[in-house]
Amino acid sequence: MLQRMIADVKESTGHTVRLTSLALAAAIGLFVTTCFLCAAAFVAVFQRYGLVAACLTGAAIFFIVTLIAAISYMVRKRTVAKHVPRPTEAARSAAQSLLADPMLLASGLQVVRMIGMKRLVPILAVGGLALGLLARSQMSGDAEPAE
Repeated sequence: MLQRMIADVKESTGHTVRLTSLALAAAIGLFVTTCFLCAAAFVAVFQRYGLVAACLTGAAIFFIVTLIAAISYMVRKRTVAKHVPRPTEAARSAAQSLLADPMLLASGLQVVRMIGMKRLVPILAVGGLALGLLARSQMSGDAEPAE
């Protein structure tokens, strides 16, 4: 069970790293290309129409390139999200049955005896908060992915 969870985390991390590196490489390439094109357009417009028109032209070029990069990134993100398999109900029920394991409960009781109840209350409060956030993220994961 634990190996399956680790494999899922490795797979999703791999997809995220690939997507991020692709976005970074595209952004750097677009930035350098846009800088040269904007400089050429700036000089051409500056010689013909003046400084204000040249600055506005440069801003318009950067805005259009930014829109194109953002749209292509969102499209790529959606295609990757469609191909990533979602956890099945069997995997979820197996994770929930892990909490009902008698060995896990016995280990938990030993931890309570070792640490003590006064020290354990803040730890349990933080753990309960983390478990609640995890459950909320899993419940929202059933719906459509938010952008």
